[in-house]
Amino acid sequence: MAVHTLHTKQIIRATRQEAWDFFSNPRNLAKITPPELGFEIISPDLPPSMREGMMIAYRVRPLLGLPMTWLSEITLVEPGVRFIDEQRVGPYAVWHHEHEFHDLGDGRIEMEDKATYVLPFAPLGDLAHAWLVEPQLKRIFAYREKAVRELFDPSLSKG
Repeated sequence: MAVHTLHTKQIIRATRQEAWDFFSNPRNLAKITPPELGFEIISPDLPPSMREGMMIAYRVRPLLGLPMTWLSEITLVEPGVRFIDEQRVGPYAVWHHEHEFHDLGDGRIEMEDKATYVLPFAPLGDLAHAWLVEPQLKRIFAYREKAVRELFDPSLSKG
């Protein structure tokens, strides 16, 4: 059983509060998720901001268009600074995702993501990591970076 980590950083032209207001709203996740994943929130009546203990259910189609339920629990919230979501039901044996926001001043923040995950069905799942899972996660996070850039600083996405 291998433990994998995906670590990304992105500078966003926004205040920490603006970034927090966007990223702590669970409904905004659909805006930064690739359309081909068929991402859909299925939890009714979500509040506009995450809180510790909140459970969020999604439907995604990560492989061959087959629908899958993903249930996340928000396990830590430090308003304006960071939050952590952990998968309770879904495609991974373990999924722990930390989101941090560092104020750079000058109306810019650095958003840092660190996802630590373990694939199911070891050792077969581990074999699929290099040719299937890791490339897909990199595509998802690359899409997310582009979508975030377009949302927060549309002038940077031209060209």
